[in-house]
Amino acid sequence: MEKNTLIKEFQQVFSIEASEGVHTFFSPGRINLIGEHTDYNGGNVLPCAITYGTYGVVKLRKDRRVRVYSKNFADKGIIEFSLDLLEFNVEDNWANYPKGMIRYVQESQGSLPAGFDMYVSGNLPNGAGLSSSASLEMLTGVILDELFDLKLNRIELVKLGQKVENDFIGVNSGIMDQFAVGMGKVNCGMFLDCQTLEYEYAPLDIDGHKIIIINSNKRRELADSKYNQRRSECEQALELLQRKLDIQSLGDLTEAEFEANSSLIEDDMLKRRAKHAVFENSRTKRALKSLKEGDLGAFGNLMNESHLSMRHDYEITGIEMDTLVEAAWAQAGTVGARMTGGGFGGCALALVDENKVDSFIKAVGEQYKQKIGYEANFYVASIGDGTKQI
Repeated sequence: MEKNTLIKEFQQVFSIEASEGVHTFFSPGRINLIGEHTDYNGGNVLPCAITYGTYGVVKLRKDRRVRVYSKNFADKGIIEFSLDLLEFNVEDNWANYPKGMIRYVQESQGSLPAGFDMYVSGNLPNGAGLSSSASLEMLTGVILDELFDLKLNRIELVKLGQKVENDFIGVNSGIMDQFAVGMGKVNCGMFLDCQTLEYEYAPLDIDGHKIIIINSNKRRELADSKYNQRRSECEQALELLQRKLDIQSLGDLTEAEFEANSSLIEDDMLKRRAKHAVFENSRTKRALKSLKEGDLGAFGNLMNESHLSMRHDYEITGIEMDTLVEAAWAQAGTVGARMTGGGFGGCALALVDENKVDSFIKAVGEQYKQKIGYEANFYVASIGDGTKQI
């Protein structure tokens, strides 16, 4: 998106003529290549930031008011609140994300000296599982850091973003989304240990291939979905295993250790939930090795296994995701495909030969519409940097 266009739109919305003191920012969305629902289970994930995301334009005010406007929620108009009263308000809709971030930054760094006007425009589909909320949280955090020269450690900012999601919004999610958005690096995935926050960048050498994001257009609202339920089920399984095993999380177990002790979990459903967490964590470690060795075939097979595990053991895919992924698997040139994100709708990913992208999109799109009754949207993803001023 053109920087000058963003600034003009900001000026129109807030009736501001002068462009001095106006700053522009970009915060990416994220995809998770593999490692689904492992983050809150103390395991590893392999996400990356993408070049779709959320743009922000801001200008400081002389008072303590904050005015925010999103082009994506234009019907909500300008939402206004004070730096001194930052409570969750259902009526404030999307603005609760920046509001929560401002609140926790102030709690961490002290009262901010002034408010600001902020214009937001994103090209991430809302509710598609590409972390539009984490993108907005980290956008706000980096804006505050830059505007007020707070010199915040980026990992600390990532943690505040997760705190917004958990404590302010009420979604019991792990740290992966904010980490991927805040710490992204062009043409790299991030292998992150969600227990220790140790990480390394993994080269994404996929020459000759493209990552295709497929939006099912079935919206998913995390706070209202079964996401928290899945987390609770894993915690129950962990408690049963801890009666015998000295472990802090499901991510501490190897596949063999889980199999040897799975009888501790008598409930078949809880056993399957835990199995997914353990085996998906193992797949993620093998995926890193595959990428380092340039073995895209092995990486694609792990993507496929991940989807099957989410379908059978974690039960979070649904007819929309399964239709997309099965159609993707059937296409010539597909290296691997899987659901990504929290589940119950959202997006799938496919790694596809770049010469087959057009035929892939046409065939998968036709099969999906024929079976589901409405269209999917396709995005050819590029891997970009984390949140920054532009």
